[in-house]
Amino acid sequence: MSITYTNYLKVDELLKLQQLKSSPAEHDETLFIIIHQTYELWFKQLLHEFGKLNRELKSANTWTAIKTLRRILTIMKTLVSQVDILETMTPLEFNSFRKFLGQSSGFQSLQFREIEILCGLRFPLMKDAHKDDEAHLKVLEQRMAEPTIWESFGEYLTQKGYPMVIERENEHGLLYNTSQANQDVLIEVMQNNAECAIVCELLVDFDEGLQEWRYRHVKMVQRTIGTKKGTGGSDGVKYLQKTLNHCVFPDLWEIRSKF
Repeated sequence: MSITYTNYLKVDELLKLQQLKSSPAEHDETLFIIIHQTYELWFKQLLHEFGKLNRELKSANTWTAIKTLRRILTIMKTLVSQVDILETMTPLEFNSFRKFLGQSSGFQSLQFREIEILCGLRFPLMKDAHKDDEAHLKVLEQRMAEPTIWESFGEYLTQKGYPMVIERENEHGLLYNTSQANQDVLIEVMQNNAECAIVCELLVDFDEGLQEWRYRHVKMVQRTIGTKKGTGGSDGVKYLQKTLNHCVFPDLWEIRSKF
């Protein structure tokens, strides 16, 4: 069989994956499914790009690391913009099929947990949401053993002549405590190495983009279900609001006031 657009992209199979649970079928459930399936595809691409970014940083390849970070940032903007589409669905339209979702919840997104892990985050919910799925737990544990972006960045700067000491010191939030010694290194980098400084700023851009996505997600949930419990019994908005100010590269933020 020759390669065609349809069979290469598995279009026929793809278009059969939107299987509604509502009965009778509710119009907006199709949108809900497509948006979240699209998120998972972009999460897959982000994880793919994180792998490349870590390799480029560990090899001290500045410009390919920058190129990869720029792609990651563009994907993050796409994730944020997709919230606009979800917000065209009113609370009444969402509630017309919400009861059919059972115990499913965005908290159960394995790939988003992988993204958080590679960003250096750790908290009990990461495993709790997957405690009944051994395959998922194995994936999470494998990710937790991998270098984080911050660790790879520290190795990158060390190879550039700016030694960073990064130790895993926390298992109940962000893995790393802020470090005055590392902040001093980062200030020197920002003042004396323009290329490395670009990488620093792009990491801040990513951190800000992740916080922006969390904010838009929280407000979307809040306008859709208010303060009600989330699907699957989660705390919904109450929990999501706690995550809003979780920066993943705090030392890069701390140095802002020191110039």
